Amino acid sequence: MNVFFFILINNIAPIFFIIGLGYVLEKTFELDIYSFSKVNFYVFVPALVLVKVYQTEIQFELMRAIVYAFTFLAAMTLLAVLMAKFRDYKMARASAFKNSVMFYNSGNFGIPLITLVFAGTEYAAYAVSIQIMVLMVQNLTTNSIGFYNAGRGQMDVKNTLIATAKMPSLYAVIIALSLKLIPFNMAEFFIWPAFEYMHDGLISVALLTLGIQLSLAKLELKDLDVYLASFSRLIGGALIAFVLIYLLGIEGVMARVLFISSAVPSAVNTALIAVEFNNEPDFASQVVLTTTLLSTVTLTAVIYLSGILF
Repeated sequence: MNVFFFILINNIAPIFFIIGLGYVLEKTFELDIYSFSKVNFYVFVPALVLVKVYQTEIQFELMRAIVYAFTFLAAMTLLAVLMAKFRDYKMARASAFKNSVMFYNSGNFGIPLITLVFAGTEYAAYAVSIQIMVLMVQNLTTNSIGFYNAGRGQMDVKNTLIATAKMPSLYAVIIALSLKLIPFNMAEFFIWPAFEYMHDGLISVALLTLGIQLSLAKLELKDLDVYLASFSRLIGGALIAFVLIYLLGIEGVMARVLFISSAVPSAVNTALIAVEFNNEPDFASQVVLTTTLLSTVTLTAVIYLSGILF
């Protein structure tokens, strides 16, 4: 019960406060959602990717977490594709559905959650390091495959690749990896704090943008696709994670972290990408909202089970 209320108060409540603020602001001032989307993807997201990739030290023992993260992503992609075919979705809905299932809130939700679960233990720092590996994989793929998926919902392959190539996050990854090869601490460079300020601002701006989008969306409480995506993300994610952890022979703290983090809500960026490409933005926003709400119950169960299973 304590975990349930902690998740509700420390994770869900702050998220919904900022989303609600964005909702009210749009209703009051009629804000331009596309301007906010551009600021997200051309300023804040590249800054976050640059800082995270540059600062993350990839230790050899953590490579298993990276292998798992890519394998899990592939498995969730397969699940989403099969569900989309079963439901006979058109390209736009199928693309939005895939993004909602494949990409999850591993950063501003996952890291605080893992910090909570392992707080006060000797494994706390190690657990967070594992989650950072997951976050890095999710950041890289969301800002590449995620863009491609959304683009395919509205464009042919050629134009989708062109649109994806225009997104600065891909180049932020290349720059960050290149900077890691230079024998100089870029954090001491005079301009580095500017990137950290932008990195820190992403969560607030992203959630405000989601609130603005939700105020413009036509909420369909009877949309079965929203619940299918939510079920696939929260329950399907946990079940697939359990199977992969067993097959890959992962045990102990790493198994618990990966099991828990694989069952967090859909990433806010999936809704923002949908807005940027005008690809089912209402659907994507509703899945983020629904999975975040339902996760108060599902994650409590997953955290409890992680202590028993691993």
